[in-house]
Amino acid sequence: MAEIELKTAPADFRFPTTNQTRHCFTRYIEFHRCLAAKGDNSGECEKFAKYYRSLCPGEWVERWNEQRENGTFPGPL
Repeated sequence: MAEIELKTAPADFRFPTTNQTRHCFTRYIEFHRCLAAKGDNSGECEKFAKYYRSLCPGEWVERWNEQRENGTFPGPL
């Protein structure tokens, strides 16, 4: 049986507290900025995707994706 390795986002000095809400939101934005700058096929953005997926609740990501599609996302992309 193959061994499964679980990882989360590395520590980030910008987010020293235990509440990771802002960290999650920032990683989500970094991922989408990377895609905009490097294109959808760039593997360089995958690390940001892993980070936000490990930090953010799925419901938040779904809502943010809908907001981006509707043009109502509150963050700077």
